[in-house]
Amino acid sequence: MELQLKGKRALITGGSRGIGLAVARTLAAEGVAVALVGRDVAAAKAAAAAVTAEFGTQAIAAPCDTGSDTAVPVMAAAVIADLGGIDILVNSAAAPAGQKRPPRSGEVTQAHLEAHMNVKVMGYLRAAQAVMPGMVAQGWGRIISISGTGMYRPGDMVGAIRNAGVVAMSKNLAADLAGTGVTTSVLHPGMTRTENVDAMLAARAQEQGRSFDAVLADMAANTLNGTVPSAEDMANIVAFLASPLSSAINGEVITATGGRPGMISY
Repeated sequence: MELQLKGKRALITGGSRGIGLAVARTLAAEGVAVALVGRDVAAAKAAAAAVTAEFGTQAIAAPCDTGSDTAVPVMAAAVIADLGGIDILVNSAAAPAGQKRPPRSGEVTQAHLEAHMNVKVMGYLRAAQAVMPGMVAQGWGRIISISGTGMYRPGDMVGAIRNAGVVAMSKNLAADLAGTGVTTSVLHPGMTRTENVDAMLAARAQEQGRSFDAVLADMAANTLNGTVPSAEDMANIVAFLASPLSSAINGEVITATGGRPGMISY
């Protein structure tokens, strides 16, 4: 299937690692020029250089803290100047979930909740606000936000609140942008193999005196597919959502977990 992405320009927050970097690589393979946003300047530059070297497409580093009201518009303006515009925004900059025990309800502090909301909800909104005028002016755009299935289950109040906030934000953007040619969508990954998750599994294997593969197999057994999806699996879904072929999807949520047993979500 030809995704019709060649020549598009994408801004990817959290683009120097994990799902964000996998998205950058997948879009670059489709001929998309990509800007990789990250707080770590060296990591963003190294990731961008690696993407260009592998795929021969333009990839630039866009250092930025998306938790800053002032930094995001400056970063977006610089990317627009370098790439000539932005057609696709992929929001993926957030503190990873599932790496340690989340605070229980009685342990949640205002500072902890505000920090997560500022980056994952307000950070996503800041990026969207920075690119929307250009997308509307050109009559086409895609805004895709990476959230998570933590909103579907108890046990992580902050994770559930921030992920639900991403969905509410995306749906409101879709309504506000109706008729402009700009669409929004949310991808809810389940547990996904990234650098951080593999490090967590390695640490767990060492603690339990077991092999990495055995610990991974335990996690895979919790999916209907019997596998733990990879960051590349998520990136393939994002590539479709970013393409002109996804025009029937707007303000919608896609869940990708490898299959959650024993649960029906509406």
